Amino acid sequence: MENVRMLSTLGLMGAMRSLSSAFETATGIHVDADFAPTLALLKRLREGEAADLVILTREGLDEMIGEGRVVAGGAADLARSFVGIAVRAGQVHPDIGNETALRTTLLAARSVAYSRLGASGVYFAQLIVRMGIEAEINARATIVEQGFTAERLVTGEADLAVQQISELKQVGGIEVVGPIPHDLQTPAVFSAGRMANAKQAEAADRLLSYLASPDVVPVLRQSGLEP
Repeated sequence: MENVRMLSTLGLMGAMRSLSSAFETATGIHVDADFAPTLALLKRLREGEAADLVILTREGLDEMIGEGRVVAGGAADLARSFVGIAVRAGQVHPDIGNETALRTTLLAARSVAYSRLGASGVYFAQLIVRMGIEAEINARATIVEQGFTAERLVTGEADLAVQQISELKQVGGIEVVGPIPHDLQTPAVFSAGRMANAKQAEAADRLLSYLASPDVVPVLRQSGLEP
């Protein structure tokens, strides 16, 4: 069976589970996927790791195109993702409907889990500075190097988890309260492109056109992404 190697940001992990198997059934091409935060993937690609297709944030993909690592033609925006907040299953859903309510909820939490490397963590670190509550939140925050912040709800280390909604939904035993108010955030755009040195260029192009097709929209929505 033909293999196509894909490096993808964590935000697409849930959707790619079912999309990969549908693609394999339709084409006979197996998707060998590896998931990590965009910043970690950029480092690996710059160190020469081989791949056929990459899915990164739009900014990350543009950097790779600029460095000649990813082919500009055919690159496609796949989905938008908002940062959300989750609690452990069965917990009361706090009010995060506007900036004042969000501030109160964050300050009341015993600990807030957020990621260091992911786009959501970078955004949240800037948000709490902008809201003037950085010192209080970080004094008792649970910082996750990489991976899913909502796992810290299940272990009881944190009361609130912050991450892309599509990443929060990867963890069982938690409930997504909702997105941080849209007027406080710009959605991350996840985009795909073929590597310039792809060994399986044709297979990568087929996978890319499939992921950019309207057929995949319901799966993206179900996993917490917006097309």
